Amino acid sequence: MREADREPGVRQSMTAGWWPGSLPRRVGWRLVEKSTPILRLTYQRPKFVPLMVDSSAWVIGLTIGAILKLTDSVAVAGRELLILASVAVVAQALIGRTVGMYRYRWRISSFEEVLALGITWLTVAAGIMIGNFLLRPTPSDLPTSAVITGTLAAMGLMVGARVFWRRWWEYHRRPDVTRSRRTVVFGAGEGGALVVRAMLSDPNSEYYPVALLDDAEILAERQLDGVSVEGTRDDLIEVANRHGATVLLIALPSADSQLIKELSDLAVRAGLEVRVLPATNELVGKMSVADVRQPTVEDILGRAPVEIDLASVADYLRGRRILITGAGGSIGSELSRQVRGFDPGRLYLLDRDETALHGLQLSMEGRALLDTDELVVADIRDRERIFEIFAETKPEVVFHAAALKHLTLLENHPAEGIKTNVLGTKNLLDAAMAHQVSRFVNVSTDKAADPTSVLGATKLAAERLTARAAGTTSAPYLSVRFGNVLGSRGSVLPTFIRQLEDGNPITVTHPDVTRYFMTIPEAARLVVQAGAIGDPGEVLILDMGEPVKIVDLANQLIEMLRPGAKIEFTGLRPGEKLDEVLIADKERAAVKVHPRIMHASADAGDPAKALEIMGAETVEQARTLISGDDPLSLIDLTTESSVS
Repeated sequence: MREADREPGVRQSMTAGWWPGSLPRRVGWRLVEKSTPILRLTYQRPKFVPLMVDSSAWVIGLTIGAILKLTDSVAVAGRELLILASVAVVAQALIGRTVGMYRYRWRISSFEEVLALGITWLTVAAGIMIGNFLLRPTPSDLPTSAVITGTLAAMGLMVGARVFWRRWWEYHRRPDVTRSRRTVVFGAGEGGALVVRAMLSDPNSEYYPVALLDDAEILAERQLDGVSVEGTRDDLIEVANRHGATVLLIALPSADSQLIKELSDLAVRAGLEVRVLPATNELVGKMSVADVRQPTVEDILGRAPVEIDLASVADYLRGRRILITGAGGSIGSELSRQVRGFDPGRLYLLDRDETALHGLQLSMEGRALLDTDELVVADIRDRERIFEIFAETKPEVVFHAAALKHLTLLENHPAEGIKTNVLGTKNLLDAAMAHQVSRFVNVSTDKAADPTSVLGATKLAAERLTARAAGTTSAPYLSVRFGNVLGSRGSVLPTFIRQLEDGNPITVTHPDVTRYFMTIPEAARLVVQAGAIGDPGEVLILDMGEPVKIVDLANQLIEMLRPGAKIEFTGLRPGEKLDEVLIADKERAAVKVHPRIMHASADAGDPAKALEIMGAETVEQARTLISGDDPLSLIDLTTESSVS
């Protein structure tokens, strides 16, 4: 950007607090303008110019010391002064290079560079003090006091030059406050410091911090890059009005949902838009202004980040051959990304949707050439193809996330649910047992607990199939059960957002309907953890927190996206419950290892009988369909057994 274009914004940004108040602003501006060519050269020649500055600092500093301390002419000590200055210049170059000062290893005026400068200066200063003592023929030539004064002056010049350069550079990097949005930042801790610095060092920043707020008394007088803490959340409206702010940024990456909601409500009253920082575990590398985003329903409904036992997870994934079914779906794709982070030997991603696999590879590798044998296109209904895949890939761990999940559609097409959710699961389990898969994790749903729908019944049948396989192998074949996943394809969140974007009212089935919610990354982390701690035949039930009223979720979205939008109630659909449950009436669950995962013994009864809500005829048809006379079928559906 040309200097002429930047000058108005730069002049105004000088009021941000860093420019020395004792220096008249007009004089300060002229000094900066005149020094611009030299300081620009410093930026363009970061290895050469700092060395020249430091060399000059020694010459000038020692000369100043001599002038201040010699009563006679400086020429009297000219020879000794010249020798000491030359030694200082050479020593500064050699020692500075040794400690890395002139390799452009650190940002100018950073702590690391100042520390290296201090070490170098102390070494050089000690050297010339000794040299002065050895070279001085008579006490009157160059007194020790002159050398001490000179070394101190040199240090002051070196540090001053760096601070001036750093301030100048930050000064020219600041955004134009007249073109940016005035922002009140809540949080004066580490997150606030990082984001304020990021805003003030990006000339194209959309946001300009004008004030900080924090509820912690210890931070009441803190100042970050010239931006001061001016109160607590109770002062938000007054501070926003005083500064003409239009945005509230919540700079607390670890902020819980309750805090975000409370601050959002205050911001609405103050007429401010709300922005947040991502959670700490979502930030990658250095924070930038691009990380600032609008709050999502996940932020408002979310809970404390899920912690997993990395050691136990890595133990069963690292170096192993992993197969994930339904890898292109919402849960499957996130599961694939997380499992990949544990360095498996091979990671096979299976889905019948080639477009979904294309998108998954693009998100994981930044390219989508579809040229790897780790992407597998197949339908889990195709038994012969599944056995072929297992023979080729020889997986050691299987995550089964493939399923038909839309409740109402399955009510209209129950046979399709049986074919995929039951028959497909049995195909996978039979192939897994035939090829000695050591661990099998079946992804289930809360609708399998006391099911009232085709979806719930077919997923309960899949849980029973998994438990029976565990009884046959005595290996950790287990199911993981959880509720609705925020943001997954076809879930209420993207549906509501689309309705609001299209100008339509939000449709809710019933004013009192509640559901359990979990974010996609949270669900995937817990599935991975469950695979490490589950015992054979167990159903592991994820802690979903408190159930959420769907109407409250709808109202929150309306406030965020389109105030004034309407809600229409359509009535519960066939198979839907008013309130979901995670644990069936006959089940007993308890926390054993992870505080967010409960363990229950699975019912290993007749899988086909789990479909009895669909009618006796359907049960018999399903039993015939999934039993057959296939000699490779390893699960006997005709006997009653149980796995404890």
